Amino acid sequence: MRSKWWGGLAALLCGAAAVLVAAQPAQAATGFSVSGTTIVDANGKPFVMRGVNHAHTWYPSQLNSSLSGIKALGANTVRVVLASGQRWTKNEASDVTNVISQCKANRLICVLEVHDTTGYGEQSGAATLAQAVDYWISVKSALEGQESYVILNIGNEPYGNGSAASSWTTDTKSAISRLRTAGFQHQIMVDAPNWGQDWQFIMRDNAASVFAADPSRNTVFSIHMYGVFDTAAEITDYLGRFQTAGLPIVVGEFGFDHSDGNPDEDTILATAQARGIGYLGWSWSGNGGGVEYLDMVTNFNPSALTTWGQRIFNGANGIKATAVEASVFGGQQPSSPPPSSSSPSPSTSPSTPAGSCTATYTINNSWPGGFQGTVTVKAGAAPISGWTVSWTWPNAQRFTNSWNATVTSSGETVTARNAAYNGSLAAGASTSWGFTATSGSTNTPPNPINCA
Repeated sequence: MRSKWWGGLAALLCGAAAVLVAAQPAQAATGFSVSGTTIVDANGKPFVMRGVNHAHTWYPSQLNSSLSGIKALGANTVRVVLASGQRWTKNEASDVTNVISQCKANRLICVLEVHDTTGYGEQSGAATLAQAVDYWISVKSALEGQESYVILNIGNEPYGNGSAASSWTTDTKSAISRLRTAGFQHQIMVDAPNWGQDWQFIMRDNAASVFAADPSRNTVFSIHMYGVFDTAAEITDYLGRFQTAGLPIVVGEFGFDHSDGNPDEDTILATAQARGIGYLGWSWSGNGGGVEYLDMVTNFNPSALTTWGQRIFNGANGIKATAVEASVFGGQQPSSPPPSSSSPSPSTSPSTPAGSCTATYTINNSWPGGFQGTVTVKAGAAPISGWTVSWTWPNAQRFTNSWNATVTSSGETVTARNAAYNGSLAAGASTSWGFTATSGSTNTPPNPINCA
């Protein structure tokens, strides 16, 4: 974490040209894969990360209770801090096996990261990306066969600021190549340089070539949002450029405050929800070095939520309202529909009753040239085993992303069918699916909305 342009405090536990080349389609992969901007799980279902970071390597005795607490508060993913031995005691393969086992027991997707790389070039003793790859190869036995549950984040914030950051592109490509050559079939996540915040736009402007260098086309980019991202314009522009280029991105770390500036967490959460982008807040508990306010719970106690914990778990566009469990664990939906992020009176259009179900179309949020919507499907007087929603766009709107439904379009005609896990509804029960789309100067909801 460094200041917006030249540097600042690096805490112990916290770690402008546009991208114009679109990503190539994902090739066949084991476990998680990439389809355009979407992360897809082992069952072929879109997966949007909603979770937090946990500092396991410094607090190994807190693993089990922390993961159970994180899950109980609604998360579907946990990013786990590991050490490769350069700065902190190495987490051996046996420990990695235990971490993965506990993630699976708590029905959490496990993003594993090496923290020793943090701030290389500025941070004394930091590991190189090459050393991080050496570590992954050394614990490969713990990772084999876990591709459906584990995403491999090569190294946390692998470069600081200054001239060293210019090596990010070449070194990241080399790290990916070595992992693939060593037989890793996992989805790979790569962090940005500049202490994760990419204020020099090195990752942004070279992401397409890095993605193309992965023979599996299965690399996801991770931006860390702290003081650099203190305005809505910076957040929406950065994330939007990746989606426009057809590249997958997640917010791998962020907070509600920081020593290098005040991140706009409301926009981070709202934009991630509107655009189907994953996020992982920093961090569960145990922060030091002056950033203790980033603890989500006090002393690892899930019943003692802090201000930040309340915001990320229970607030608008937070984890409890928006997380959907990975389908490899059952794909459970949040208990209530996600709240609107900005529109107090969302535009809605009910379906015309046409049989076994009805559907309601809601515009939850909008921005120049685009919007996010939700369609709620409700069974009629009898149970249903599947549903199909259809409509005709009135103003040339077009989907850019969708989740919790299989959506096809032919010109203005839209057809959405249930996913495997949300088609069966009891009498009177409902489920929701969401999407983002482009719009022109007008954005009239379609009418009628048909459900059958």
